[in-house]
Amino acid sequence: MEKYKEIERSIIKKYRKYIWSKFIKAISEYELVKEGDNIMVCISGGKDSFLMAKCFQELKRHGKYPFNIHYVVMDPGYTEKNLDQIKENAKLLNINIEIFKSDIFEVVDKIADDSPCYLCARMRRGFLYSKAASLGCNKIALGHHFDDVIETTLLSIFYGSEVKTMMPKLKSDNFPGLELIRPMYLIKEESIISWAKSNNLTFLNCACKFTENNNLEQNSKRKEIKELIKKLKEVNSNIDRNIFKSLDNINLNCILGYTKNKEKHSFLENYDNNN
Repeated sequence: MEKYKEIERSIIKKYRKYIWSKFIKAISEYELVKEGDNIMVCISGGKDSFLMAKCFQELKRHGKYPFNIHYVVMDPGYTEKNLDQIKENAKLLNINIEIFKSDIFEVVDKIADDSPCYLCARMRRGFLYSKAASLGCNKIALGHHFDDVIETTLLSIFYGSEVKTMMPKLKSDNFPGLELIRPMYLIKEESIISWAKSNNLTFLNCACKFTENNNLEQNSKRKEIKELIKKLKEVNSNIDRNIFKSLDNINLNCILGYTKNKEKHSFLENYDNNN
């Protein structure tokens, strides 16, 4: 059996409970994929996006309805070595990728101060939306997973002073008709790591020349939150699931205020009307 077929088999057999079933659950529960969709699957070179691409291949082969997929890699300025690794992994995994270039790393290196990741993410999003529009796509799939959702939530609380999370899907404000989806939303990072190790696969991590040179990734706030969650799980193994579930179980009677469509509301608005 060819290597890529063994890898595909591992997704639907060995990791069915932890990867494939959760992928399908997110697709169904959040209505991420519909008949006739034209989806651009974004591959960064990391384990998450490559696994997402394989799951999409499986969904397209055995799904209930037809849809179209483009597997796209944006080269923001990768080194030749990193770009070669992406190409080799795509070939090994039997994923037909399209690579397009941008100058994001170069621009960020010139103008960013001590927070290049934010600027890089913003620029990446713009390039990806433009590419998707040029391909006639109506959806962009990103590989953010369960742990990304939890970490983003705590980052918003601790450093943004607001309760906000990473949504499973989001309509674009600047590109009408385009929607961002996150099919890996329910899959834990530990399952993805286990899948990669089980199949002897090696993927890129960040591959950003700027952060590599300045050691920013190791000192990032997200890294800090990841370590905090790890420590909390030593006391309560369900802490990550509880954080996630709380976002789907907000009691509006017990919050001080909320924002909807950029308009702020206070609990005092209806306080005197409640018995």
